[in-house]
Amino acid sequence: MQKQHPVPFPAMKQVLLTCLFALLHACSPEATPRLALVESTISDIQQAIRAGELTCQDVVRAYIARIEHYDQSSGLNAITEVNPNALQYAAAIDDALANGQNVGELFCAPILVKDNFDTFDMVTTGGSLALKDSIPPDDAFMIARLREADAIVLAKTNMAEWAFSPRETISSSYGRTANAYDLNHVPAGSSGGTASGIAASFGVAGMGSDTGNSIRGPSSHLALFGIRSTLGLTSRDGVIPLVFDRDIAGPMARTVEDAVRLFNVVADYDPNDPLAEPGKREADYRDFLNADGLQGKRIGVFRSLLDHVDADPEIKQLFMAALDELRAAGAEIVDPFAIADFEEISDSIPFCGRFRYDVGQYFQTLENPPLLDVNDVLETGEIAEATRGSFNFYAGFPLDVAPDNWEEPCPTWPNHPQRNQLLANAIAAMDAANVDAITFPTWSNPPAHIDRAGEEYRGDNNQQLAPDAGLPAVTVPMGFWQDRLPAGLQFVGRPYSEGTLIELAYAYEQRTHHRRPPPGFDELGSEQE
Repeated sequence: MQKQHPVPFPAMKQVLLTCLFALLHACSPEATPRLALVESTISDIQQAIRAGELTCQDVVRAYIARIEHYDQSSGLNAITEVNPNALQYAAAIDDALANGQNVGELFCAPILVKDNFDTFDMVTTGGSLALKDSIPPDDAFMIARLREADAIVLAKTNMAEWAFSPRETISSSYGRTANAYDLNHVPAGSSGGTASGIAASFGVAGMGSDTGNSIRGPSSHLALFGIRSTLGLTSRDGVIPLVFDRDIAGPMARTVEDAVRLFNVVADYDPNDPLAEPGKREADYRDFLNADGLQGKRIGVFRSLLDHVDADPEIKQLFMAALDELRAAGAEIVDPFAIADFEEISDSIPFCGRFRYDVGQYFQTLENPPLLDVNDVLETGEIAEATRGSFNFYAGFPLDVAPDNWEEPCPTWPNHPQRNQLLANAIAAMDAANVDAITFPTWSNPPAHIDRAGEEYRGDNNQQLAPDAGLPAVTVPMGFWQDRLPAGLQFVGRPYSEGTLIELAYAYEQRTHHRRPPPGFDELGSEQE
């Protein structure tokens, strides 16, 4: 991968012209351009810029103002670092537009990025104090693609330390993130910073990663759309791993369209990812933004991830109402839908503790790694207490021996018998029932109280089917528990059926419009900007 470099300064003549324009603009009595950032979309921003109503620099300044005004004072704590080069990149986009040059399809889209994505111009800590000064030599594959499309990496977001926790988002590097809808509740983990930051409109969209839950869970808890792709479709190069053959990286956004616009840019074959499969992506995922996309679709209700004994009854009621909404939009509901031997196969799949090995491989990609063995942090004590138990679990596994060669081998996907059997059974069941996708609540319980994340950890439906079988999955808002905390509807499909899942989610979103912004993060007045 080519090292990414800062945007070059324009020629001196253009600098002078830009400065003169900025001076005149600032002195004008009608100088303050306005864009309502709360719930703004990429299209909203780009249309305003092309109409001459404001500049990309105006947009970036306004988002930074929101972060500075709300993030720490509210106690949300979603943002770890604002990109010091963000305004420079925005100026380059303004310059290109002023000169009639072509710009990328994501031009001036301010993106929030989870702190486990490599960024050459900011630290990448993975939620660990041990990496607080680690600046990678280049961008992760997905970040490079976003920049090539002229998106602006606006800020990094807090995450669960080393991505360990699906329950909550606490790092030793930046502390605890709260749920933007109620600061007394968790945003789930580990991409909670991205989820709460996007929900509070600190950026237009964001990037997260998902080993077993961490795109879909936080998206569900924050009324976002999130997508976990088929294992093999998208690159994880430059994303600090947790379990390499389960990890997926991808977009999270307030609208399906915005996430799909990001996905269309980042989903591509990367030879630097050894699990990547060439020739699998669709020509353009935006083609699946079809408001009538539920018409004639068959959707199976996967009751193995619905009928939990301790499932919250109101979440189940929201899900049953969502089924009625799907029917009203033209879908045929197949209920129940079952996968042969699902529980037995799922229970037989051992969780591979390859974290120490995989992170060791990541450290070798850094020019000056702060450590070579992640277990060194046990001696320094640079661990959040909330994740010490998980860290101790992983510490005993080998560092220098690939998991396939352990004394008790841990086969790397796709060479894993039990996971392959689950995949085969899932596809066979979908084929037999002739369904386009299956559905269930993303979480069967509401977000836990922030001080009882462990005790109230119930209803996480994300850990088994999709990551075990390498299947694609999306979550989309389906309503609010007690009319205040979000709940998500999940669709899972066959391998490489991301287009179909986008179609289902977009049609459902456009029919229901369940999302609403969290209270307490209103538009800033001009006196606060």
